[in-house]
Amino acid sequence: MGIIQKQSIRSSILIMVGFAIGGINILFIAPKMLTTQELGLTRIFLNLAVTLSTFCTLGSLPVIYKFSPIYRKHLTPEKSDLPFVTLMLCLLGFVILCIGGYLGQELIVRKYSARSPLFVKYSNWIFPFTFFMLLLLWLEAFSWTFKKTVISNAMKELLPRLAFTVLLILMGMHWLSLPVFIGMYAFSYLPAVIILFYTLRKTREFYFNGSLSKVTFRLKGKMATYGLFLFGAQFLNMLSKNSDDIIITANAPRGLTDTAVFAIATYIITLMEVPQRSITAISMPVLAESWRNKDMDNIKHVYHKSVSNLMAIGLAMFALLLLNSHNIMAYLGKDYSGIEFVILVLGLGKLADLCTGANAQIISTSSFWRAEFITNVIYTFLAIPLGYILITHYGLMGAAYAATISLCFFNLMRYFFLWYKYKLQPYTWKHLWVVLVTAGITAVIHFYLPRHSSFIVDGIIRTASFSLVFFPFILTTRLSGEINQMANKQWGNVKRLLGRNR
Repeated sequence: MGIIQKQSIRSSILIMVGFAIGGINILFIAPKMLTTQELGLTRIFLNLAVTLSTFCTLGSLPVIYKFSPIYRKHLTPEKSDLPFVTLMLCLLGFVILCIGGYLGQELIVRKYSARSPLFVKYSNWIFPFTFFMLLLLWLEAFSWTFKKTVISNAMKELLPRLAFTVLLILMGMHWLSLPVFIGMYAFSYLPAVIILFYTLRKTREFYFNGSLSKVTFRLKGKMATYGLFLFGAQFLNMLSKNSDDIIITANAPRGLTDTAVFAIATYIITLMEVPQRSITAISMPVLAESWRNKDMDNIKHVYHKSVSNLMAIGLAMFALLLLNSHNIMAYLGKDYSGIEFVILVLGLGKLADLCTGANAQIISTSSFWRAEFITNVIYTFLAIPLGYILITHYGLMGAAYAATISLCFFNLMRYFFLWYKYKLQPYTWKHLWVVLVTAGITAVIHFYLPRHSSFIVDGIIRTASFSLVFFPFILTTRLSGEINQMANKQWGNVKRLLGRNR
């Protein structure tokens, strides 16, 4: 857990900076520089690119995570053909996407022209956007296996958002027309691809060998089966997560405008994913190695620690969203009426996801990784129809209800599978105690602390009040050893600093 702790802290800082920049972009800059239709267009572009780039990988990414240790054990970096083989798979997937996009042009026009004509006009730019995101995902997978998660997180989470900031400012200064803005936005992941590729080459572990190795010939059946199952699971998971935006853009009364409103709510909730992403990035190779060594004790340790860490952080973030939901509404204005309830419902689902820890990573790296595919299939066949039905009847709130119901059911399936198959159960009575006390703290502040007329001052007061009670409580319970270690380290730094100034 030492490697996980050290790199996850650095990665979390970078990802948090990236999310902060993204939050400034979406909440402060973009609404002033773009119309709601234009903002909605950038969001549906991003969500489609994420979904389609996952499709284009054709299962190569889980193969990289799972089989990289074997390649490193039996082959020198120069003789490893894993980078070449997986890149060819990614390029094949992109070719399939382009063919499908060409054949499906009439369908796009028919489904989206009535409510979202702007999307139809610029839909071809999705292809270069998807291509560069695909390359970044492929490079990121090798970065994780080489334990270069800090630089990969910086390239994926930070640099594209900075590029978007620059484009928004140029758009606001009227230096860019909308067609030029969209074109440059489609290439915003290219700098990250170049930098990450250069970084991996400098490690002297990342080479392109076009000759198929004996390892590939020996494992090709296992890799194909594993990759296709996990590919199906990942793609279906991504499709189910982003299907709401696709359905809203096509069917919601205001089209891309409703997409923009839902995107803002969704982005606020993604702030809760910051610790989850960093822990996931570091846990994958550790879990893969633990399964290979049949080290169940370490797997249990990672599972328990991931639950404790993510629960503590998730509870804090969800409580702060709950306490400040009215302030968010006050800032956004009446055009975004109802968004506070969308945020709270989505936040409840994300909290449930965080509180189940690294369950997905444990299953996907185990010998029963097919279960990840099966649960994702069930999740998708629940989420998409449920989303369509509820969005049709309840609009944006329907999308929030569908997402939360599906996500909770999804994680329950994973939890009970690990409990039944491996007897893995990460929870203790301490976890329940922390949840109940946090709910009590939040309720007292929400109902009894008077509201200030200024939403900024009110937000500061509520955030400070909660933090002053919650964080000492978490440290006292010692729910997360890592959080206590970080707090002790920072307290030691403060004492040393004060000692020098005397």
